[in-house]
Amino acid sequence: MNTHQEYGFFLSYNNMEDIFRLPVNPETLEIKEVGEGKSYTIIDLGEINAISYPKLTEITLESIFPAQRYPFVLVPETGKNRLLKPFEYVEMIKKWMTSRRPIRFVFSGLETRESAQTSDLPVSMAMSIESFNWKLSAGTSGDIEYSLSLKKYVFYQAAPVKVVKGAAKTQQQRAGDRKAPAVYKLKAGDNLWRIAQKVLGDGSRWKEIQKLNDIPDSELRKLPVGKTIKLP
Repeated sequence: MNTHQEYGFFLSYNNMEDIFRLPVNPETLEIKEVGEGKSYTIIDLGEINAISYPKLTEITLESIFPAQRYPFVLVPETGKNRLLKPFEYVEMIKKWMTSRRPIRFVFSGLETRESAQTSDLPVSMAMSIESFNWKLSAGTSGDIEYSLSLKKYVFYQAAPVKVVKGAAKTQQQRAGDRKAPAVYKLKAGDNLWRIAQKVLGDGSRWKEIQKLNDIPDSELRKLPVGKTIKLP
């Protein structure tokens, strides 16, 4: 059986209101995950290391926004993820930065076989744009070279305070980038990963939907259109 491995990088904003695939895959994906431990020297004991919480994940991408359709350009000519003009990508990223809201970064590895297609998403997280540097390539091609630095974003919000018998208590509330509905009506072409990604903001939660609705494995590839399912 022939197997073809294709990788894709996607950036989206405001729950996929804006979304595009990087037209040219970066040659490398730099992911930085480090701790913040500190060393101390104690008399009669020597140096000790205090382990702290890890810092937020940082990702760096470097590639080009092409002005023409080279053989290595990955996006289609038409459709929602069509190839944009180089400055359209630049303006979209600048607009996202100005909004001071997080974006979502997805790195996908799509393993395509002759008779079936499966997908694996090793990276999918909300991130802030820390820096965006770009320049026109040398010559007259019109390509734009860019470097994009992202940092993992943790959703948070202030918790209201309640005073109980003179003591202050806080009510913890889970923050997120969307308010998920309780049910979802299946449409043609739906699959559980796509529903979890679109509605819950995390495609890896598709198994929760399957378990909650007692959906057998044999039904996963062809869900009944029009059926209403519950969401976690």
